[in-house]
Amino acid sequence: MTRASWRTRIGFILAAVGSAVGIGNVWRFPWLTAENGGAAFLLLYLLFVVLVGVPGLLGEFVIGRRARSDPIGAFAKLGGRNWRPMGGIALLASVVVLSFYSVVGGWVLRYLLGSATGAYFDAPQQFFAAIDYGLGAVGFHIVFLLLTAAVVYAGVDRGIELATTVMVPGIIVLLVGLAAWAGSLPNAAGGYSFYLSVDWGYLQANFVDVAAAAAGQALFTLSVGAGVMLTYASYLDEDRSLAADGTIIAGLNTLVGLLAGLVIFPVLFSLGVPPGQGGPGALFISLAGAFADLPYSRVIGVTFFGVVTLAALSSAISLFEVPVAYLVDEWGVSRPWATAGVGTLFLATGSIAALSQSLFTLLADTVANLALTVGLLGVLLFDGWVLGRVALAEYESGAGRLARALGRPWLYAIAVVLPVFLAFTGLSSVTTTLGVSVPAVGLLVGAVLAVGVAIAALRRPESVF
Repeated sequence: MTRASWRTRIGFILAAVGSAVGIGNVWRFPWLTAENGGAAFLLLYLLFVVLVGVPGLLGEFVIGRRARSDPIGAFAKLGGRNWRPMGGIALLASVVVLSFYSVVGGWVLRYLLGSATGAYFDAPQQFFAAIDYGLGAVGFHIVFLLLTAAVVYAGVDRGIELATTVMVPGIIVLLVGLAAWAGSLPNAAGGYSFYLSVDWGYLQANFVDVAAAAAGQALFTLSVGAGVMLTYASYLDEDRSLAADGTIIAGLNTLVGLLAGLVIFPVLFSLGVPPGQGGPGALFISLAGAFADLPYSRVIGVTFFGVVTLAALSSAISLFEVPVAYLVDEWGVSRPWATAGVGTLFLATGSIAALSQSLFTLLADTVANLALTVGLLGVLLFDGWVLGRVALAEYESGAGRLARALGRPWLYAIAVVLPVFLAFTGLSSVTTTLGVSVPAVGLLVGAVLAVGVAIAALRRPESVF
């Protein structure tokens, strides 16, 4: 069976950007920014994108392009059958994320229709409470899932590449227009201050919690840890600079996140809506309620939720593709049957999440962060300590002079520095969620891992040094 591949470089880049530019940028990012001090969260988020997200992104690219296989097949092909469970974790992470993601996608579709009719304008909080969970949420989750499956069914080049080539530029153009409009609103300056001016006192007092949330969002928004970027890179059939492509992808993704904030916070502050209100429903309660009080509210609402719909679909497509690629590569299942089987799985898991608020919140917060962290941790350790110089050679293949100069620092960072950081933030996040205020546990585990890495470095110096 001939394996699928991208037709063009820009097609791969836009598909990867589409995966990263999901509702994580315009739903999860504003929600977490509002709950974690505004600019304090933004500062750490940008830092983690550069220092953790981009190296992790390149780590997945290296494995995917080298193996040209799905996550489970890639780890087995490059490291032996004992590494298959590591690919299984990435596969599981994609299932976890899309299981709640498709529910949010259903909310977005509901609000897109509601914007056209004005259904939520009079009572936005009551409207969201009526649609967030239950049989109605299940129905719209299924509609969103069918739209996603239709693109994946069409294939890598005729489906995913074609769709994202249209979606991603559309998202950026619409957000730029909305951001320019939001800047003209009264008291938009208050929104800019909250979003762009760091409260250093707040950051110092809440550093561990803000850092854990920012690190989780950096991984979530770049789609690392769930095998998505590994799978997309496996469709590359030519040598080119992974570092250059990864930097472009991260840069465009970050741009969209920043633009979303430049739309959302000026709107909220212009109408005196508290930015931290609403939790996971903040986008749908606070912002939608703000639209109701603005001129041309229906046009604004349709435009904004049109952007969110495109973003949600582009990211959901990539998550859906991971298990499809597994069935196609490992079991020889045809793409139509693989799409149908995976769609049935997500129909069931997403429906359960749509019926249970407690399960949805658990998946969207703790489980997603933990799964992505563990998935990325496995990628980094595999690159640094199993592949070693092979990973470095793959990274350098097609790279320019500057990228080559950064090759060894990149390998050292993913093998030694970032695993310790991920262990600390992951454990701190879990203990905080469990109500056990002991970030020292995360520090202890990170220290233990650091000792283990140091021992590994002495035993296998050729891997990194």
